[in-house]
Amino acid sequence: MPNKRKRRGNGPAEKKAKQARLMLEEGLDAIDSTAQQEIVVPAPVSMGKWKNKERVLIFSSRGVNFRTRHLMNDLRTMMPHSKADTKMDRKDKLFVINEVCEIKNCNKCLYFEAKKKQDLYMWMSNSPHGPSVKFLVQNIHTLAELKMTGNCLKGSRPLLSFDPKFDKEPHLALLKELFTQTFATPHYHPKSQPFVDHVFTFSIADNRIWFRNYQIIEEDGSLVEIGPRFVLNIIKIFQGSFGGPTLFENPHFQSPNMHRRELRQASTAKLREKQMLKEIQKMKRFENKEVATKDVTEDVFATPGQEKPVHIQEVEPGQEPHKRKPKPFKRRRMQMRS
Repeated sequence: MPNKRKRRGNGPAEKKAKQARLMLEEGLDAIDSTAQQEIVVPAPVSMGKWKNKERVLIFSSRGVNFRTRHLMNDLRTMMPHSKADTKMDRKDKLFVINEVCEIKNCNKCLYFEAKKKQDLYMWMSNSPHGPSVKFLVQNIHTLAELKMTGNCLKGSRPLLSFDPKFDKEPHLALLKELFTQTFATPHYHPKSQPFVDHVFTFSIADNRIWFRNYQIIEEDGSLVEIGPRFVLNIIKIFQGSFGGPTLFENPHFQSPNMHRRELRQASTAKLREKQMLKEIQKMKRFENKEVATKDVTEDVFATPGQEKPVHIQEVEPGQEPHKRKPKPFKRRRMQMRS
């Protein structure tokens, strides 16, 4: 008998594979239909183009204290366009920072320089061509230290508020432009959020620049402080980056060493004055007092007394004879004995 050919596709394994394919196709069709029905929420980040490629390098020298470290961390959290780097050695010259900025692809720099473990200086520079400014940082209060009630979204873009005095003098106008380019978050930055909910204020008082950070609570302009806060005392403005010709020098600036010296001199002057007073008091105690020869008020209360008669005894008084005491009972006793 001739062999009969077996038809393909009639086996149980082939039937199961067909059923699995049909179920998979039905599931994919159901997923496509549900995806079409769902509402897709767009991402919060704006889809605009990032054109302003400002990047700020924030780092410090060796020898800074814990408060400066916390201040740098606060600035990095407030500025999403910032970058960090390792601490720079004190022996290195400041011109090396331009090379570090070039390696990190940064065109602005905030460099904190510590001296004597108590004085903090801040360099703000436009790398690599300049200008650059050197400040003395005073009255530092960090976010962890203040514990203010204000709060803002991380990565949100701030408003910059400047004192009207920044427009009156040329060196302050230069500082205003430098602050704007450094602290303002670029539009459409990848790490930024498209919200404006806090304000950076730069006010001038006592020939110093006072920095504050406030939260915008409502549209009417009510503010609550967030932190950090610090005061910048201008020392010099240079034409180049970390050096070059001096464009401006603050005549009101007094170095911390001179300030401490004046305090010491004032304290020593007080001590010397106290010692002089003590010596004068001792001299007054031990100096010889002048004895008055005649008292002027001696005869004020003197009154003449009554004159008494003077009795003159011409004869020397003699000794009076010894008088015997009478003994009345002695004679009786003698008679009885006899």
